[in-house]
Amino acid sequence: MASSKKKKKLNVAILKPALLSLLSLLLLLLLLLLLLLLHPPPLSISFRGSAQETFLQCLLDNSHPSHPISAAIFTHQNASYSSVLQSYIRNLRFNETYTPKPFLILTALHHSHIQAAIVCAKKDDIQMKIRSGGHDYEGLSYVSTVPFFVLDMFNLRSIDVDVANETAWVQTGATLGEVYYRISEKSKIHGFPAGVCPTVGVGGHFGGGGYGNMMRKYGVSVDNIVDAYFIDVNGRLHDRKSMGEDIFWAIRGGGASSFGVVLAYKINLVRVPETVTVFRVERTLEQNATVVVDQWQYVADKLPEDLFIRLVLDVVNSSRSIGEKTVRASFLCLFLGESTTLVSIMNERFPALGLTQSDCIETSWVKSVLFWTNIPIDTETDVLLDRTPSSFVYLKRKSDYVKKPIPKAGLEWLWQRMIELQVPQLFFNPYGGRMAEIPSTATPFPHRAGNLWKIQYVTNWNQAGAEAADHHIGLARKLHGYMEGRVYGIKYFKGNFKRLVQIKRKVDPANFFRNEQSIPTLP
Repeated sequence: MASSKKKKKLNVAILKPALLSLLSLLLLLLLLLLLLLLHPPPLSISFRGSAQETFLQCLLDNSHPSHPISAAIFTHQNASYSSVLQSYIRNLRFNETYTPKPFLILTALHHSHIQAAIVCAKKDDIQMKIRSGGHDYEGLSYVSTVPFFVLDMFNLRSIDVDVANETAWVQTGATLGEVYYRISEKSKIHGFPAGVCPTVGVGGHFGGGGYGNMMRKYGVSVDNIVDAYFIDVNGRLHDRKSMGEDIFWAIRGGGASSFGVVLAYKINLVRVPETVTVFRVERTLEQNATVVVDQWQYVADKLPEDLFIRLVLDVVNSSRSIGEKTVRASFLCLFLGESTTLVSIMNERFPALGLTQSDCIETSWVKSVLFWTNIPIDTETDVLLDRTPSSFVYLKRKSDYVKKPIPKAGLEWLWQRMIELQVPQLFFNPYGGRMAEIPSTATPFPHRAGNLWKIQYVTNWNQAGAEAADHHIGLARKLHGYMEGRVYGIKYFKGNFKRLVQIKRKVDPANFFRNEQSIPTLP
């Protein structure tokens, strides 16, 4: 009996360490699983081996003898892979160690490389992301939740300006700064209506519409595109005539990468005076900003079409009360004319701002691009050829279109909410002028008559990691939520969506050209 009890005690004593070891192992496995969920490895890891080798071999087999593709291929085994990938990541949110990475980057050097990529990717339905300048806010041109590769267009950036015919052919790997500089090289009285950030890529900007500070005079970028070179889902190269008017309509503001790959756009240059005027005037709440902003709401879209005044709202330290915050309203202007004319217009139409001659700077149109980008205006204009932004941040953006002015009481309520949140900024870009004259169906970009201005909710931060991102994205969503009911957010393509779906179904029925925001094959 005593020996039986001793045996049981001995078994229990042996079992306890075994149970503890098993429990420790299970705990370790659960911890590893949690780490994988929080920080998944790059998706490209799961797409190595035979599938990648087959795709790579297909690219080499379809390489044109006169334009070998091998120099344009970057895989994880290539020492330059990371630098090529990161060189056009403009939102640091998508440059974390746990961000999904492409298994291959194809930096196309010739249109035959694009054709080979389409043919080979179609065989195994491999997702292809198309990157021009990398400025898309949600990283859709270089991030995916499934195995993918990036077709990088940055090598295809030639710009051929024809001043005599007032046109230019621009490849989609070019940046807006390069376009502006090349035009200014040939003419002092021509420009092009597009965005104010010179490092933005032409491909994504034109493909989505392309608004900027001359849109009240000349419309958005796509209103001034007259031809294109386009590669379809079968790898065929087209111009406007051979692609047909439906596709040509769709790739000017309908998200061109939903339909194929645009190699180049032919644009109409627009006339600008040799002298333009810019200003930046700031007013805080203590300097009567509420009255000035209220008046801006009623005049900004009705001013002469040569005049564009952006309003930026942010939170700054109060100059009157130490430790307290206030709202600052900044008015940023481009006027296609001389300062004396501008001051006269402002005194008559927008007197609340109190603009004076000393607030104004007369310059050339190409130099105004520097002013709007916060580059010192006396800098040489070849700075526009620099494809790298001056700074990199983590960012989140949202947008709305406004159809009715915000009442004064609503503005005062908004100031309180902004001071409460502190970080997000608001950019108000006025419409009217030519934007109100072009029919909403002329291109897929539908935001025309009836819109007073566009609001962009801007949140930037410098801290890495998911926690900081969640916090700042939450602030942006809060401010956007506060504005709901006061502005009129609408579905982006409005009545043009149905036509875009019909064209998509016709030219890419298998939905090869796709991303998280692309046009679907079903409504």
